[in-house]
Amino acid sequence: MKKRIINPWKWQNERSYVQAVEVTNTQGALYISGQTAIDADGKSSAEDMKPQLIKAIENLEKVIEEAGYECRNIVRLNVFTTSTEEFFSCFDVFQNWTKENNVQQASTVIEVKGLFETLKIELEATVVK
Repeated sequence: MKKRIINPWKWQNERSYVQAVEVTNTQGALYISGQTAIDADGKSSAEDMKPQLIKAIENLEKVIEEAGYECRNIVRLNVFTTSTEEFFSCFDVFQNWTKENNVQQASTVIEVKGLFETLKIELEATVVK
C-alpha cells in the first residue's frame, strides 16, 4: 500500500488532520462503524466527554486490531459529538493518540443533536492495508 498526504496549507497540522489522503496499491479497506463508549456487555457510558473519548478510541483500536489492520493506516476519521465545546476541551487526548499512532487522516468533526442513549462521542473510520 502506498499513501500520499495532500496538504496545500500548514494550518491543519496543529489540528491533527490532513486535507486529503491518496491511497494506491491497497490490499484491503476496512470501513468501521461509529465506535463509542460502550463496554463489552453493551452498556453505554454516562460519563463525561473525556472518559467517553478514551473508551471510544479503545474500542476503535480493538476493531482495527481484530481485523488485522493498524491504526497508523487510518485514512479517514469522522468525529460525531453532541458538543464540540466539550470535545475540544479534551482535544489533547485525541491529538496525543493520533501522534502516538502516527495517524494522518482526513477528518470531519460534526456536532449532532444526539447519539445513542447517553453517548457524547462517536468515531467512524476507514483503514487500509
